[in-house]
Amino acid sequence: MTDFHHISVTDTVAMLAQQPVIIADIRDEQSFANGHIAGAYHLTNGSLNQFMQQIEFDQPVIVVCYHGNSSQGAAQYLAQQGFEKVYSMDGGFSEWQQSQPFERDSDA
Repeated sequence: MTDFHHISVTDTVAMLAQQPVIIADIRDEQSFANGHIAGAYHLTNGSLNQFMQQIEFDQPVIVVCYHGNSSQGAAQYLAQQGFEKVYSMDGGFSEWQQSQPFERDSDA
């Protein structure tokens, strides 16, 4: 697959409850520290190589940004790198935090 799929916050919650899913949060350091989905991987240019080595290509990856725009480009990139099940979460973290629990880094 070389394309990604869109996924809603509701469907993300359902998928997380059903199977292991990688949440790849691409927001800046401060935004990530102030709040992110529990267990999210902070995916940055600096952590991309490590991400590519650690994550299995057949494991679902849901890319999260602020509002669901930037995540589309990142999701497309991951799909082109060989990840088989890549999603961009519509509405981004701003929509997630309106209805779902999230965690903060202790030093934020």
